[in-house]
Order: sequence, then structure tokens, then C-alpha cells
Amino acid sequence: MRLIGIDPGLRNTGWGVIGVKDNRLVHIADGVVLTDSKRSLAERLVQIHDGLLEVIEQYQPDEAAVEETFVNKNPASTLKLGQARGIALLVPARLGILVSEYSPNLIKKTVVGSGHATKEQIQMMVKTLLPGCNIATADAADALAIAVCHAHQRPSRSLQAHMDAVQ
Repeated sequence: MRLIGIDPGLRNTGWGVIGVKDNRLVHIADGVVLTDSKRSLAERLVQIHDGLLEVIEQYQPDEAAVEETFVNKNPASTLKLGQARGIALLVPARLGILVSEYSPNLIKKTVVGSGHATKEQIQMMVKTLLPGCNIATADAADALAIAVCHAHQRPSRSLQAHMDAVQ
């Protein structure tokens, strides 16, 4: 099974694809969709859309995971991040791929063991969990962490969905 993690951002949208077989995780690819800051917001959202579409078509993930938006001090930045996140949710969903969402704290806790881990700690643990990967950027490392989180969380989500269906 292939999973893609997406770390949405208006400037840099990180992505990471991993393979999962039993309890083994394998790094497949990672990178960043960059946008041109000189373009309009709408044009930048199209760049994110097109970039993610290309990645998903190339790597054919079975499921996707996207980081939930956190509210920061600047409402305008939070709104723009939310729009980029909307594209990150839309692209895989339009292709029929199941999309899950995870909070930043759950991602950190799953990957590092602490909900308040630093970016450096996340990168170190991603490299440990996915031996041999050369991570392109911090955004790509975050995306890989989201994919790893999904790999660990999805069995409990599948069980919960089954239990809900039975009731």
C-alpha cells in the first residue's frame, strides 16, 4: 500500500510518499510543490493543484493524509493556509483517494513521542523510521511524518469505522 502525506502551505506544499507492508515502512519519494509569490492567490492555488496532481498521478498512492490547519497569530495567513489546505484535500479526493486529516500534535506525538517536538526532532525520527531517505526540505520531512502518522493511525481508524458500521 502507498500513502502520501501532504503538508499544505501557500509558498511550499510538502509531499512525501511511503510504502507500507505489514509493519514495514519504506520511503518512496518526497518533495515540495513551490508557488511563485509574484502571482495572484488564485494562480498560486492552481500551481499547488497542478503540482499535487502530477505527484499523485506519478506515484499512485492508495490513501492520503493532510495536516490540519493550526490557527496562528495572523488571521490573513491562517486564511491563506486554509485555502492551500483545501486544495491539498481536494486533489486526492477528486481522484477517489481516501483522505484523512491529522492535527500537528498527533503527528508529532506519533512520530517523535512528544506533541511539542521540534522540526529537527521530526526530521531525525523520519530518517530513522525511513532508512536511506534523503529528505528534500523541512516541508517534505513534515509531509513524510504525516504519512508515517497515517500508517500508524489507519489500523485504529479502520477498526473504528468497522465498529460504527456494525452498530
